[in-house]
Amino acid sequence: MRTSSVFTVSCTLLVSYIHNVAAALNCSKAAFVPHLPANTTILSATVVASNGSYGGGSQDKDFPKSATGLPALCAVQLHVNQEHSSYMVGVFLPSNATYNGRFMTTGNTGFGGGINWPAMGTFVQYGFASMSTGSGHNSGAGDASWAINNTEALTDWGYRAMHGSVVVAKEIVAAYYGSSAQYSYYSACSGGGRQGLKEVQLYPEDFDGVVAGSPPWWLTHLHTWVVQIGMWNLPESGKNRIPPYMFLPIKHEIYRQCDPQDGQTDGIISDPYSCNFSSAALACSSTNSTNCLHPAALDTLNTLYSDWRDPSGNFLFPPFALGADYSGLTKSTSAPSGFGTDFVADMVMNDANWNWTTFNTSIVEKADRLNPGGANADDFDLSSFQSRGGKLIHYHGLSDSLIPAGSSILFREKVAEAMRSTSLDDFYRMFLIPGMGHCRNSDLAPWYIAGGGQTIASSSHSVPGFSDAQHDVVLAIMDWVEKGDAPDSLIATKFLDDKDSTKVVNQRPICAYPSQAQYVGSGNMNESSNWACQAGKSISIPEAKLGH
Repeated sequence: MRTSSVFTVSCTLLVSYIHNVAAALNCSKAAFVPHLPANTTILSATVVASNGSYGGGSQDKDFPKSATGLPALCAVQLHVNQEHSSYMVGVFLPSNATYNGRFMTTGNTGFGGGINWPAMGTFVQYGFASMSTGSGHNSGAGDASWAINNTEALTDWGYRAMHGSVVVAKEIVAAYYGSSAQYSYYSACSGGGRQGLKEVQLYPEDFDGVVAGSPPWWLTHLHTWVVQIGMWNLPESGKNRIPPYMFLPIKHEIYRQCDPQDGQTDGIISDPYSCNFSSAALACSSTNSTNCLHPAALDTLNTLYSDWRDPSGNFLFPPFALGADYSGLTKSTSAPSGFGTDFVADMVMNDANWNWTTFNTSIVEKADRLNPGGANADDFDLSSFQSRGGKLIHYHGLSDSLIPAGSSILFREKVAEAMRSTSLDDFYRMFLIPGMGHCRNSDLAPWYIAGGGQTIASSSHSVPGFSDAQHDVVLAIMDWVEKGDAPDSLIATKFLDDKDSTKVVNQRPICAYPSQAQYVGSGNMNESSNWACQAGKSISIPEAKLGH
């Protein structure tokens, strides 16, 4: 049954707080100046009327689109300038009538730098005072050219600008409303997911609750792996390369074998790591010489779905899960994806003309030694965050075609290893979302949980028709932090064409790892009530030799 689509705050104490709070400042540059740290300059303070819009425009290369349909608010832009650091900060301050007494931070994407006004606009719809850092530079998600010989900008991008921006933004919030926010949260995906994990590790006091989606936490191995898989599938006399026209037949064969093995033939591979897949079905034979793979290309396919190891056999990185699409990162006939080569050239080698054909695993070792920007989120002892009551929700799409879901499984394994005496579920829960790609979207599977970067065209925020903690990961982290209600599952939603929020196609529970959703055996398979979480087996990712 669908619940009210109107977002409500259940805590009566908070309602009383909202009605009694009085803004200490008006929305003007002059009003904020006395409350700013000495190293911070206010660039603008703009009153935005109800249903208005605000953004950085084309000059913000990572987020050129404005936040639209906003509630009445004050939009503030700041510049922080320290001895070795310089970055922009954006803050949305909703009116007293809609402010929920909480602070929400969002993140950035890939190599990008810019203020994420659109995501801030989503979170302010809940009532949060919301913030984004510019990360210390201005570029699109795929542009790392700014990093060449720019150690300080790399450090800002890696972690420093996020923390500094949080500190300044909290002061702005306290000054504007006359008191500090009651709770502080974080929610973002991809590069923003990595930023969230770095905050948990380095600055556990910054947030009470963090939602980190599809985080590229091991950048020095992810991006170098992208170079390697591209090289594996480049033409060599045309024999080892998987022809582009074969990617779809390969996908169909993987689904043909793996879909029924998870217990239900429903077009969704729910348990790719348990699938016993045989690539031999794709091999060419005397009776099957088209739409098939010749021996060298078949070897390439098997390599792509195997762990990456160095010449001595040491594990370097996991492959994509079965069902994830390799074509986006391996389709080029001239060079590996810039997602890999640009990282190596601009952040590791400091040479825009680096020749990717010279790549070998010694470059992985160099990347580990440098750890550009200190960006790897590999401090696995999260006890400081746990001890102060922090809660972490971590999710990843099993069909992610940019960052393998196995890397998230490996991260949790490493946390468990570092915190042997701790029950991780007390403060940290991970959700693997079958069928979901990188942060969002799927062909058939329910995926929408109001996570970072997830949007439905006809919705301003939350999950239309299901604005509750069961369906919305933002509300779930709030309930866990504020009420102690830990999420055993989240119900993911698939709307028609991923656009029409009035038409639900499918809903299914996403269970806290390692549990998995199982069909109860009767009733409509597209209704979440006919599925239940059953105990599952933890997935073993090979022991990794982590570089620092």
